Amino acid sequence: MDLPELRTPRCVLTLLRPEHANAWLDYRIHNAAHLGPWEPARDSAEGTLEQVTARKAEMSLQAFEAGTAVQFLALDAATGVMVAACNFTNIVRGPLQACYLGYSVAEYRQGQGLGYEVVQAGMAYMFGTCGLHRIMANHMPSNTRSAALLQRLGFEREGYARQYLKIAGRWEDMVLNARINPQV
Repeated sequence: MDLPELRTPRCVLTLLRPEHANAWLDYRIHNAAHLGPWEPARDSAEGTLEQVTARKAEMSLQAFEAGTAVQFLALDAATGVMVAACNFTNIVRGPLQACYLGYSVAEYRQGQGLGYEVVQAGMAYMFGTCGLHRIMANHMPSNTRSAALLQRLGFEREGYARQYLKIAGRWEDMVLNARINPQV
């Protein structure tokens, strides 16, 4: 199975694989405080960050091969440093043809349009190559950056779910959004 590699004006999107574990680990370490308020709390019983990262890279490749997830990391085209992530998970085939989108951008690269560039490339792959009909993305009401990015990407608000996800140790409400593939 060919592994996708997408190019944008500033990045190369590649699947998270074991050989990228160090880039992923550096990204997680350097952006821990920045991303922490928007993510599930990490369980120290899972092992060291190095162990968790290695397992995540292995599971990412297995999920791609099984057709259940496409987890891209975005490497700066000039430096090779990981600057963003764009994940399409819980891929469901059959009559639904849908998935969930998750993304993040390195703190020092915020406000430069990088999230838009990376997510747009990932969505084009999921809609075009993978033939999905719907991509869903949720955000906390207080995450105005995510709300603005999703709106710019053409997502529409579909609902509001109370205490939907446990983020940073607390049950949080979520705004539910989706983008429909105009070609399918």
